[in-house]
Amino acid sequence: MRAGTKQLVNRHSIFTPGPRGPRRGVAMAVFCLIFGAAAVVGTGKAQTPTEPESGIVVDNSQQLFDTMCALHAAGLDLETSSIEGHPPIIAAVQSLPSAKGPVADALRQFYNDHKLADSGETLSRYISLVLVTGPPPKFPWLIDRDLFPPDVLAVESFHDILVNFYDEAKLDALWWTVAPDYERERQRVESPVRQIVFITSAYLREIIRQHGQRTFSVFVEPLVGSRTNFRNFGDRYAMVIGGGKNLPLDEIRHGYLHFMMDPFPIRYRKQVEAKRPLLAIAQRAPRFPQEYENDLTGFVDECAIKAVEIRLNRLSGDKLEAELLDNDREGYILVRPFVAQLKKFEHSEPAMDLYFPDMVAAIDVDSEKKRFENFAFAPVEAPPAPAAASTKPAAPVSQIDALLAEGDRQIANQNPAGAQAAFEHVLAQDPGHAQAIYGLAVSSVMMRQVEKAEGLFERLVGENSRGTLGPAAPAGVTPDIVCWSHIYLGRIHDVLGEREDAVREYRSAMSVEGAPDAARQAAKRGLEAGFQSAPASPKSSQPQ
Repeated sequence: MRAGTKQLVNRHSIFTPGPRGPRRGVAMAVFCLIFGAAAVVGTGKAQTPTEPESGIVVDNSQQLFDTMCALHAAGLDLETSSIEGHPPIIAAVQSLPSAKGPVADALRQFYNDHKLADSGETLSRYISLVLVTGPPPKFPWLIDRDLFPPDVLAVESFHDILVNFYDEAKLDALWWTVAPDYERERQRVESPVRQIVFITSAYLREIIRQHGQRTFSVFVEPLVGSRTNFRNFGDRYAMVIGGGKNLPLDEIRHGYLHFMMDPFPIRYRKQVEAKRPLLAIAQRAPRFPQEYENDLTGFVDECAIKAVEIRLNRLSGDKLEAELLDNDREGYILVRPFVAQLKKFEHSEPAMDLYFPDMVAAIDVDSEKKRFENFAFAPVEAPPAPAAASTKPAAPVSQIDALLAEGDRQIANQNPAGAQAAFEHVLAQDPGHAQAIYGLAVSSVMMRQVEKAEGLFERLVGENSRGTLGPAAPAGVTPDIVCWSHIYLGRIHDVLGEREDAVREYRSAMSVEGAPDAARQAAKRGLEAGFQSAPASPKSSQPQ
């Protein structure tokens, strides 16, 4: 999470897609069956306005409002920047921190138990959760619970508390007092977003197919203040902004560019893969984002988007050179060659989805290597000096929280290698950290490292693969981690054709006291129906 109050949270993908290339074997079957598959769909040709038919909308969300009310009642401090000038909103929420009742007490206890050192990271988890739920009063889940990413699973039990708090605090009545102000904010945001969509789509010469599967939604929620959260759920992209006087137009455009351009590096993987040597150069930059360390397509995508933003901003002369140099020094070394190619694109005829492979292919790897032979990348910025009241022991906690959140984001972004790196950093400081072990196990399955994943899950449940006593489970392991570990072990056994062992794991999951309902339901489905078996094959602990 970037420092400061105005934050663009890294995008999350809730629906974990399948492999990006064909392969066979038991390990791949485990990967597909545990994490599911969602194809990435390219853009088509149709209209550009922000209309529902185009899949591009600006909207309000009652469930977002209800969630923010619950969090404020639990102890989350609200920014006032986005609600100034809206007396009904201020009046509606001002009494929430003093709300009384058994559900309010449970809500505060849950929030305090799951609070991270960074309030933005704390809020981020609940934003992910609410974006996969429907409207009140039941807040139904919009996706299969088996597909929840780790950041949603971490606060999953909040869902039932929210349902009950909605009734106890009469949030429906509160919503109708603020709905007119929310609609005015939505209308105020819609015109700038329409302009962004029109100009950006026109530049790329790309438009969206009517009634297509891909959607881009901007939700206006004044109670989030200046924080901006961006998620993509497979083909569904969503931004949550606070509105207010200073709209995050650059962040909205950046998110929309991801919506438009994310499919291209995957579609033209062959051309992108030829530039892999340049990723090693970028990794030398001390500020190079960890999320791209093992994600070539994501890195190419981000550089291309940054280049488009430069061209849309019409930078030239010294300002252009300064911007290109800043990107080089940060490690985004492909921005400069992409800008050069975009100048040619602007005088050509094909749309970006057709021009993109030529733009990538035109990057000269040897020339770029030579350009960075003696290049001085920007050093890592020194952290701000701690306040006088700060204590040294607080720093490692904050660092671990940040690494855990980073690992969760990398899993959601289908970058298991990046997730492994984050969780291994945590384990280097705290070898018995249960959440890090669990995250490493999940990312190991995504890497098709089945034996490694199995060993880690067994460590969490404190037994070996045949139910015999194993090493003691690490301290701090929670019921949800134990339950899900049994479920994943059951799925692995199921796919390997070891049904008896799978049934034992599902039954163990069902018997975990205090496990969340989603995990119990998943265990029940596994117990009743199991998972499709793959042809017998030796287990492999290596990526294939």
